Amino acid sequence: MTISPKNQLVRFGIDFDRVGAHTSRTLMLEELTGVLSYLSDPNAAKADYFNAITVDNCLNKRTQANRKITYRDLAKLYTLDPSTTVFRVLLYFWYRDTEARRLLALMCAYCRDSLLRMTAPFILDFSEAAVVDRERLETFIEQQQPDRFSSATLKSTAQNINSSWTQSGHLTGRTRKLRAKTTATPGSVAYALFLGYLTGVRGESLFQTEFAKLLDCSTDQAIELAEEASRRGWIVFKRVGKTIEAVFPHLLTQQEMEWLREQS
Repeated sequence: MTISPKNQLVRFGIDFDRVGAHTSRTLMLEELTGVLSYLSDPNAAKADYFNAITVDNCLNKRTQANRKITYRDLAKLYTLDPSTTVFRVLLYFWYRDTEARRLLALMCAYCRDSLLRMTAPFILDFSEAAVVDRERLETFIEQQQPDRFSSATLKSTAQNINSSWTQSGHLTGRTRKLRAKTTATPGSVAYALFLGYLTGVRGESLFQTEFAKLLDCSTDQAIELAEEASRRGWIVFKRVGKTIEAVFPHLLTQQEMEWLREQS
């Protein structure tokens, strides 16, 4: 992710920390779904998420230590902070497009976790129904970051990453992983366009970003879904001939719009 300077993207919640959650955890889609179902309030504060997980034990963890670790890792992947752009807008679509949730979670975690980002080209390059074995993923990670992980950590990290891509719908199977096609929706396309917009991309190029590639759909299909999101009032999307404009007046604060102006 090199479109905009890192220090500008960090303000929106995009994380470039080399140490991500995937050395010990997966996408944690079940836990994220659980806490968002428990609170079901897009205006909940970060402290509310902490209390829901560690005090109310909404995720039914056996010990206080496990509750705190779960909160820590969920916060690493998603921030659990509505003042952070990428999480607040995830919430916006989460409660409006339930079928988009697995892709919304993936894209937010993709913004937050460098290991997950690193493996996206590897996973997406496989054709549908191709076998995606853990050993090849281990080799890929080792090639990208030589000598970073012990053999045991490399194996568990590859297992976690494969699990995350399974939760997102890009892989299927328990032990034998096959490449699958995930299902894009109006909400997931709108979120992908929004994230690309944060990085400085505009116009038709929004359908070619790394976020758009996570959708597993053609540009024509993505445009149709963007038009549906616009009809629902979630985004403003206009297409006149080959000219495309997507803007997000309901999703950005005044401060965030100022940051975007600084980028350009």
